[in-house]
Amino acid sequence: MQMYRNEDILETINMIRNENLDIRTITMGISLFDCVSDDNARLCDKLYDKITRTAENLVKTGEELEKMYGIPIIHKRISLTPISLIGGNSTPDGYVRIAKTLDRSAENLGVNFIGGYGALVQKGMTKGASALLDSIPKR
Repeated sequence: MQMYRNEDILETINMIRNENLDIRTITMGISLFDCVSDDNARLCDKLYDKITRTAENLVKTGEELEKMYGIPIIHKRISLTPISLIGGNSTPDGYVRIAKTLDRSAENLGVNFIGGYGALVQKGMTKGASALLDSIPKR
């Protein structure tokens, strides 16, 4: 068992009090591949259910860690599978509905950020990626 030196403990306390030491972010990654559906409404329902069920304790856990260690955690975030891989044959309007579902999920959970509304286009663009990009001005 490693013993902490008093100097190390005092240095950490000093960083928290005087130098505003914090933890910038905790992030939960969620795979959404099991949510794929040809029906956009069903897809949105599955996305909302999976995200809110999987991350329901993220903020609470972050707050418990803050209390346990006495160090603030500034952001609680969720990282998702890129939505263009999940949206399949969605139209730009369908992707807007997906975006609103993600926003509603994040708001319900109280997280600062939900990421994944994107497309992997560095090696070419699929029909789904193109529709997602077309949805961005509408969002």
